[in-house]
Amino acid sequence: MSVTENGLLERDKDTMTLNMGPSHPSTHGVFRAILEMDGEVVGSAKPDIGYLHTGIEKTSEAKRYSHVIPMTDRLDYLNPPGNNLAFCLSTEKLLGIKIPLRSQYLRVIHCELARIASHLVWLATHALDIGAMTVFLYCWREREEILDLNEEISGVRMMTSYIRVGGVAKDATEDWLRGVRKFVDHFASKVDEYEQLLTRNPIWLDRTEGVGVMDRASAINYGMSGPALRASGVDFDFRKKRPYSGYGNFEFNVPTRTEGDVYARYLVRVEEMRESREILVQALRDLPTGEYKNPNSKVSLPDRDKLKSSMEVLIHHFKLASEGFTVPKGETYVPIEGPRGEVGFYIVSDGSNIPYRVKLRAPSFMAIPGMCKMMEGSFIADVVAVIGSIDIVMGEVDR
Repeated sequence: MSVTENGLLERDKDTMTLNMGPSHPSTHGVFRAILEMDGEVVGSAKPDIGYLHTGIEKTSEAKRYSHVIPMTDRLDYLNPPGNNLAFCLSTEKLLGIKIPLRSQYLRVIHCELARIASHLVWLATHALDIGAMTVFLYCWREREEILDLNEEISGVRMMTSYIRVGGVAKDATEDWLRGVRKFVDHFASKVDEYEQLLTRNPIWLDRTEGVGVMDRASAINYGMSGPALRASGVDFDFRKKRPYSGYGNFEFNVPTRTEGDVYARYLVRVEEMRESREILVQALRDLPTGEYKNPNSKVSLPDRDKLKSSMEVLIHHFKLASEGFTVPKGETYVPIEGPRGEVGFYIVSDGSNIPYRVKLRAPSFMAIPGMCKMMEGSFIADVVAVIGSIDIVMGEVDR
């Protein structure tokens, strides 16, 4: 504001700066967007992050490799198995060890269950942001089943730390596998229910079609990945293009759209839940027998039932629990396809039992500049829809 010769106040500009967040419920975490508003239209959007900073990357450089795994759970707290897997794959590459096929399949089962659970949280909260409350209750119903399965196999509902260097924490029981089959058998009909409520709902279409559009070239240039990238017409999924953990043994489609709007991102994720179910069907049908962890490596804790009968096993357990294992010198990065896109840990080893450098490639962090670009030109009421369609998790942004 400035004062005229007549003593009247005059605006220097016709726009208004508006803070959205960091405590706004629809920013999905403590995220702050600084919006320059021209009436109800967003002229520009600038992100402000750091309110949830945990320092997990730096803390990991003072922990033994096996002790980093529980910390990866808490980065993207909706995808703990995927974070575990990304860290373990990079560590295993440095170690040069092979993982038994059964443990690879068990890793796939847990990661695809986590993908479904993550997409259910996204759909529940995204729909609630836009005003569809019933879908929230439906999605939470199926997510609870997955969390119950997590608790049964690991003892923990969310931060399972189930995937370990060398394999998995424990073998799957027949009772647990029956529980997964029961979930898989009825889940397709539940996705049908979500779509009956939303996909052709005129209010949902009004709020999502043509909103937050990002074309193919912009999605690539802004470093988008995962569903947000595929909704803009880019057919890229690490499970297909660079298979890991046995994904090359499964037949599944990679859903894509070309519209690049909020509605396209919705359709891609809904279809991804169906494809994850198909992967689970194949994994349960073809689950191999054999070891659930590398039996010859010095990185896996021995079975507890052998501790009382073998001094060598007892010594191995003591050394591994007290000192951990050393990793040869080198550096590596192994990307995986998480629910939000490319997840990977760049690890540098100095030959000790503690990583020298740990750096996460977090898809939510990489998506924020593109998300803010999508807001430009949108109405203020559509900002909530844009943020929800990207599905950011601030735990991996402020790391």
